[in-house]
Amino acid sequence: MAWIFGSSRSGSTWLLKMLSDLDGVVPIDDPHLGHHLGVWRPIPLAWAASENPPELSTLLDLKAEEPGYFFAERYRDAWEGPLRALIEARFEAQAEGQEPDGAYVVKEPGSHVAPFLAELFPRSKVIFLLRDGRDVVDSWLDAYSDGSWAIPGGAFPVSPEGRIPLIRWLSEVWAFRSREVRKAYETRALEDRIQIRYEDLRGDTAACLERICKMVGVDPDRVPDVVEAHRFEKQPSEARGRRRFIRQARPGGWRDNLNPAEQRAMHEVMAGTLTEFGYEIDAPLAAAG
Repeated sequence: MAWIFGSSRSGSTWLLKMLSDLDGVVPIDDPHLGHHLGVWRPIPLAWAASENPPELSTLLDLKAEEPGYFFAERYRDAWEGPLRALIEARFEAQAEGQEPDGAYVVKEPGSHVAPFLAELFPRSKVIFLLRDGRDVVDSWLDAYSDGSWAIPGGAFPVSPEGRIPLIRWLSEVWAFRSREVRKAYETRALEDRIQIRYEDLRGDTAACLERICKMVGVDPDRVPDVVEAHRFEKQPSEARGRRRFIRQARPGGWRDNLNPAEQRAMHEVMAGTLTEFGYEIDAPLAAAG
């Protein structure tokens, strides 16, 4: 089994669709394990209701030592095995009728629990898909607009005065998830992990897919045809663009879509993490962070 971990709006759906078209891959799309196992604390409202919200965390971390908490460390021997068996059974049920010996590739959007899942499945492999957090936030802001693809799934049209609190929250989430995925990534041997930047996936898609195929043991012969079929530019025009799930594939679009105050708010939260992951920051915005 291989996990695709990273922030949502980082090209993970595109990546999984391409892998799904290769022989030998059993795709598991968006089980949302992290959103059940890694409940956020504080709640997102804190970024609008408080001038100084506490550091972002999850119940898994905050309650781990409390004996009454279901996933308390004290009782790990009681719940770890059954939880692993439940997840395995659920994935196998979804994969019924597919290749029995295929490589399970799981795209998990709730990647803030990546270390927990990596520990739960110690033989699994990790694909760390990393995208510039500023483009991630920009993409989510578009999703939180009237008529967007995300509204039926629980998003909402954000008001003008709500944009900056939402930006701060989304920036915290990107930074937290990226650091947590890195922790999971670093638990794996070199042959069991791959880090791919979205920007590189766009620039040389075939090479990135071939690296993944090698790691999970899948024949890469059809990679060129699959890449061509899934190119952003080949998707129907009515299926891509603003408020669409397939929005834009141009790195750096945040510069055009966020005003100066919004850009400063974003960098105040994520500048340090951007630098950790090798993303460049303009001098005025670096000062904001």
